[in-house]
Amino acid sequence: MWFFARDPVRDFPFELSPELPEGGPPGPWVLHRGRKKATGSPVSIFVYDVKPGVEEQTQVAKAAFKRLKTLRHPNILAYIDGLETDRCLHIVTEAVTPLGAYLKARAEAGDLRELELSWGLHQIVKALSFLVNDCSLIHNNVCMAAVFVDRAGEWKLGGLDYMYSAQGNGGGPPRKGIPELEQYDPPELADGSGRAVREKWSADMWRLGCLIWEVFNGPLPRAAALRNPGKIPKSLVPHYCELVGANPKVRPNPARFLQNCRAPGGFMNNRFVETNLFLEEIQIKEPAEKQKFFQELSKSLDSFPEDFCRHKVLPQLLTAFEFGSAGAVVLTPLFKVGKFLGAVEYQRKIIPVVVKMFSSTDRAMRIRLLQQMEQFIQYLDEPTVNTQIFPHVVHGFLDTNPAIREQTVKSMLLLAPKLNETNLNVELMKHFARLQAKDEQGPIRCNTTVCLGKIGSYLSAGTRHRVLTSAFSRATKDPFAPSRVAGVLGFAATHNLYSMNDCAHKILPVLCSLTVDPERAVRDQAFKAIRSFLSKLESVSEDPTQLAEAEKDVHAASSPGMGGAAASWAGWAVTGVSSLTSKLIRAHPTAAPAETNVPQRPVPEGLPAPAPTPVPATPTTSGHWETQEESKDAEEDSTAADRWDDEDWGSLEEAESVLAQQDNWSTGGQASWAGQTSNPGHKSQESDWSSWEAEDAWEQGWQEPSPPEPPPEGTRLASEYNWGGPEPSDKGDPFAALSVCREAGAQPRRDSWGDDNWEGLEAESRQAKAELARKKREERKREMEAKRTEKKTAKGPMKLGTRKLD
Repeated sequence: MWFFARDPVRDFPFELSPELPEGGPPGPWVLHRGRKKATGSPVSIFVYDVKPGVEEQTQVAKAAFKRLKTLRHPNILAYIDGLETDRCLHIVTEAVTPLGAYLKARAEAGDLRELELSWGLHQIVKALSFLVNDCSLIHNNVCMAAVFVDRAGEWKLGGLDYMYSAQGNGGGPPRKGIPELEQYDPPELADGSGRAVREKWSADMWRLGCLIWEVFNGPLPRAAALRNPGKIPKSLVPHYCELVGANPKVRPNPARFLQNCRAPGGFMNNRFVETNLFLEEIQIKEPAEKQKFFQELSKSLDSFPEDFCRHKVLPQLLTAFEFGSAGAVVLTPLFKVGKFLGAVEYQRKIIPVVVKMFSSTDRAMRIRLLQQMEQFIQYLDEPTVNTQIFPHVVHGFLDTNPAIREQTVKSMLLLAPKLNETNLNVELMKHFARLQAKDEQGPIRCNTTVCLGKIGSYLSAGTRHRVLTSAFSRATKDPFAPSRVAGVLGFAATHNLYSMNDCAHKILPVLCSLTVDPERAVRDQAFKAIRSFLSKLESVSEDPTQLAEAEKDVHAASSPGMGGAAASWAGWAVTGVSSLTSKLIRAHPTAAPAETNVPQRPVPEGLPAPAPTPVPATPTTSGHWETQEESKDAEEDSTAADRWDDEDWGSLEEAESVLAQQDNWSTGGQASWAGQTSNPGHKSQESDWSSWEAEDAWEQGWQEPSPPEPPPEGTRLASEYNWGGPEPSDKGDPFAALSVCREAGAQPRRDSWGDDNWEGLEAESRQAKAELARKKREERKREMEAKRTEKKTAKGPMKLGTRKLD
């Protein structure tokens, strides 16, 4: 029977890369790139080929194999596996690069910083301290060729070929026989007299000084060059001089050298070293210390090397979230580090954590996720958004914290392009209708209108036709002035989604009612929008052939390609409105209820309406949204409401030029108004709002505008009013007298918004009117019967004074 010997090299679970070897330390070892056959993970493989006649060198290689296999320390090259045969030795370690090649590549890329060098030298000195103080071993080969760098930028000490015991066990130091290595030997070793008294670490500290010189100045040409520090930083020069001093007795212990360099103002006293030291001990830190560390980490990440952030900081952040109690504080540094990752790596490492975070009930985590959604939304696919993220996000619409409701609304600007038909057109619209109708915070109602205008192009055709006109019309009746401005701008932003019939019968009547609004900012925007819509109608009237072009988007289907437009709007809604809304909420946390619950005193007929009395806790007064005196120059009117006009709704200022040019609103130049998507078929003006299938229909919460009340006596017409002329007006704002009527009219609407019953308000109104009419008929009938009875009993001779004439 024949037996075939197995080849151990072929059965080895690691294989060499076909690339050329990277070199290695001077000596018999050759460094190759490799990978694990089972997983493909990268490794480094040191290969030594056994040759006849070099038994001494083979023994040194085998000793290095044994030392590396038994020594375990974070700053010493990590041993993974090995192979020893009669023909070769293989040592498998973590994937590393020789320090010389690493520094050269970083210098050529212009990314080499002193922070990296300070931490790298800290690691080598710490490794020497471990060998000398804890293991009583002398490395005996500290030089540039014995140091390697892993993918995180961590420096590892290798080259253990010539290591020996400091206690004299096993004989003296091995003979090197390699001139390139012998130049790093201290001068006392060259002096064979033995007169120099030295410590056990003296020789290695001299070699450390040589390594420091090479790191900053390049390869060491000769030992005499050590006298000139060259490019060594000034903060490190005093300690470097101690290392290369002629007297070996004064060379410091590695532990003391670290202590000296870590002193205030020292070379290793910086934020990068402190961060690394904390990460090394993070498992034993107190929760309060971890919280503080992660809060301050984001400020420093920009100055840290990219590889360090990806391969050292990121794993610690993921571990802190998965197994620790770091909570929401890890989000900011996590997303900042995520910028360094590729799309595939981001999907694999960050997205699973993000999805898990959305299911958390921690409010701080939820609001930070919503605030920073822009950083990771591009990596989320549609199934993940609809099944794992959106169901959790919608809970924010019902949260009692206004800040969470606000951020939830704004996040829809980023999620809308990825939502499916049901989530976008049914579920989301239901929540938007409730927020706009019932939310107690005026700024949140305002933001809901803003967001609806920006995502309108993503809605289905039927949903757009049912929702947009009704939603923006409702916003124009909001007691909160910025909400009314948002309603006007919403009409403008989605102008291409309305038919000419809707523009004439539904939109312009609503806008015209705002021309007498108490707030000047609302009036200004209303006039601009009216001119724009009139220009559109006029152009079609003069040239009826333009009707099809003007309504091309009305009958088109929604298009996912509008993501670019939504992205440009996102910067506006999440930044500009965010700061405004946050300030308003913080300043007036319970503004809206007080705004509507304060009763208004009725104005007697025939008397001029008094100026409106200030309402406590109102989110904004007229002074917040326009200047105190309308007679001042228009440039002074830089209030929050005016800032709405500067945003990316589409410039209504262009309406004046449109009047002259009669330009078509559907051309590419106006694409920024609301996008190129669409609204199929429109209904008549008197469409049945109750036909909505969703129980929280937009139309069910809104009422038709009530007939305007006649203005009080003495009110001037708009044409007679000085609308910002140079001469100041001392007669006051003629619309101020109408504010009471406006707010008094808003009171019933506000009560209907806060009603928990979501039945159709129009149906209720019709029922109430019918009931009232029925009662009046019955009362009239009873009166007529009483009169008939009275007439019957009164027949006979008439007596004066006995019966009054009717």
